[in-house]
Formats: sequence, C-alpha cells, structure tokens
Amino acid sequence: MPRYEYRPLMPTPAAEKAFLEWIEQLDREFSSRDPQHRSDVVQDALCQVYLNRPYAEPSSAPLGQQTLVHSFDPRNTTLEPEYYGDVDAAKYAERKPLIWFWMMFDRSPAGLNHWLGFRMRAMLARHIFKHCGKNVKIFHGVEVSYGYNLTVEDNCTIHKYVLLDDRGEIIIHEGSSVSDYANVYSHSHDLNDGMIVSNHKTEIGPRARITYHATVMSGVTVAEHGMVGSMGVASKDVPPYNIVAGIPAKTIKVKTIAPPEMQKPL
Repeated sequence: MPRYEYRPLMPTPAAEKAFLEWIEQLDREFSSRDPQHRSDVVQDALCQVYLNRPYAEPSSAPLGQQTLVHSFDPRNTTLEPEYYGDVDAAKYAERKPLIWFWMMFDRSPAGLNHWLGFRMRAMLARHIFKHCGKNVKIFHGVEVSYGYNLTVEDNCTIHKYVLLDDRGEIIIHEGSSVSDYANVYSHSHDLNDGMIVSNHKTEIGPRARITYHATVMSGVTVAEHGMVGSMGVASKDVPPYNIVAGIPAKTIKVKTIAPPEMQKPL
C-alpha cells in the first residue's frame, strides 16, 4: 500500500502577503484581552469580509441591512455556551468575540480557503484555548464550547465540523487526529434531571485517532495510538493501540505496531 505525502500548495505572492499581514494585524489587536476592544475589532473585520467596507453606523440603512451589521458585533449576539450555568463569565467574555469571529469567518468565502484558514484558526486558538501547540491544523466548521478548558498539543489535526465540548476539560495530546463530524464531550447529564450536570476530563492520545462521525463520551480516555472507528461511541476508556468500534465501542483489533505484550488474542 503506497504512502502519500501532502502536496505543498501556496497562494500567489500578493495574496500570501495580504493573508499574513491581516492575520498579524488581528493577532496584535487580539493581544488585548478587553472584551470591548475585541468586539470592536471583530465588528470592523466582519464588515470588511462581508460588506467590503469598514464598520459604519447602519442607522439610515434598510432594516435588514441594519440587522446584518448589528449582528457582526459580538455584543449583539448570544451563543449557546454562555447560557450554561457553570460558565466562567469573565473568561468566556474575553473569548466570545474571538469565537464569534471564528464562526463567522468560517462561513465566509475566505474561511473555505484552507491555506488561509489553517493559519487564521491557529492564531485565534492561541488566544481562545487553554493551550494550542505548534503545527496544529484546524479545518472549517469546528466548534468549541468555552475554549478556556481546551488543550490541543503539537502536530494535531482537527477536521471539519468537529464539536469539542470543553465544558469540563478536553486534552488532545500530541500527534492526534479528530476526523470530520466527530464529537468529543466533557460533560454529562443526570438521567432524571437534565439540569444536573457533571463535568469531567476527557483525553485523546498521544497519536490517537477519532474517525468519521465517532463520539467520545465525557470522562473517557483514548490512550496512546488508540482509535475509535467510524460511527463508534466510546463510552469507556480505550486502551493503548486498541481499535474500538460499535455502539458502545468495543475492541475489534490491536494495532500491529503495538508492543508484543499488548498483542493479545481478542
């Protein structure tokens, strides 16, 4: 079976210059943790992306356009996680403008540009996450809950439309991959009263894989080189080098690279 490396792709020099300068400009502005300043920056940046102009008071515009422009301002939006009773309101307030910009950037033509998007999201993640390592690639459509309880270590890849519910805590260790439409949770609800919530630490890796449409439940550890198969629901810890699948997920295979003592008959 052949092993294929990724091809190196680049935009034109003029586009690369514009892309990198814009990211650097936003990075400088977002270094201020003041929610009001960050909201002003986001409002103006989204007006430029969507309306091809800087922000201007829309009071004389038609009501539909006023609604659109007002919605660019994070202060005029509400997001699901800020309704949760366990949110740290101060920490989330710092991050909300950046999370809103991330979501709106991803829904723009610019957000579907992988070269630009990888770099923009990595910059945003360094301001939003508890920790974001080097060479982290995050595709469009990824959503987080609070952000401040999320750690993504070096050389990780988060593919499109992944949900990282860091309501408790999520740690994605070095070299791990989370595939398209996967869900990783860190909170659970009481069976009798859905308003009773328990938060846990959920850990992935190092060098683990959560494959397409799979789910990792709250408090589960997917150990080193572990893999959750497509559509699988990991409700219990996944041992090192084990491949699990099904609902609930159970071991179906042990990787051939596992140490000899782990190559036990199933």
